[in-house]
Amino acid sequence: MQFDQILQYTLSGLSTGAIYALIGIGFSIIYNSTGIINFAQGEFVMLGGMLTLFFMGPLKLPLWAAIPCAVLISTLTGIVFERFAIRPLRQPTPINLVIITIGGSILMRGLAMLLWGKDTQSLPPFSGDEPIAIGGATILPQHIWILGITLVIIAINKLYFYHTISGKAMRACAYNRRAAGLVGIDVRRMVMFSFMISSAMGAVAGIIVAPLTMTAYDVGVMLGLKGFCAAIIGGMSSGAATVVGGLILGVLESLGAGLVSSGYKDAIAFIILLLILFIRPQGLFGKADSERV
Repeated sequence: MQFDQILQYTLSGLSTGAIYALIGIGFSIIYNSTGIINFAQGEFVMLGGMLTLFFMGPLKLPLWAAIPCAVLISTLTGIVFERFAIRPLRQPTPINLVIITIGGSILMRGLAMLLWGKDTQSLPPFSGDEPIAIGGATILPQHIWILGITLVIIAINKLYFYHTISGKAMRACAYNRRAAGLVGIDVRRMVMFSFMISSAMGAVAGIIVAPLTMTAYDVGVMLGLKGFCAAIIGGMSSGAATVVGGLILGVLESLGAGLVSSGYKDAIAFIILLLILFIRPQGLFGKADSERV
């Protein structure tokens, strides 16, 4: 196996892993704020791509205008989902929450199929499709967009959670919701903010990956599950650990598909997930929970 091929697979895996990282951070933000594993997160990825196509197609908006509109509608959908599916619950059990988020995922996927059909479609590349040579490998400009946008979003995410009042309040809710409520933090509002942020990040991930992988009503299922794998690898952290987890997953998936067989591409993510859950349930970068007696 030549070095050029390894480099090619690695570069492709890094861009794919960046998408998984964005989706995984969305999972982690909601989990840390609410304790909920939102299995509808992948559908916001789907909504980002499909809504952008809708605004560019029937509504004839240019790409630069369609993207913020799609992110806005996806964010509003996340707010509606939290307000009418999650908030009304009183002392829900974990299985109740899992069933509700899965039900929300099925509902959004079904509505998308009715609205836009089953056809697979693609967004135009942001800046052409002329490959760029790096060493002995090539990379498409869209891969650079993916990596760049991911880094910008992660930086904004870091600034928000560590340097704003609402971001610090959300972190307080992640540590202890009851204590946060006792000091005057509106916990329900923080939960809504977590859904807003995660749905917006999911939509952005769906938009920037659509020129490469195309989009359809059902693309969110697999992307959501792989984002969940990235979050598990990172220990359900909304920071750098999940980013590293997504990049590791993307690179291993790309190398496995290239060196072994492309037929195992999707299976690799779940094999890694099972190994992590068996060997280190708290994730590669998480700390094991300890209980004082």
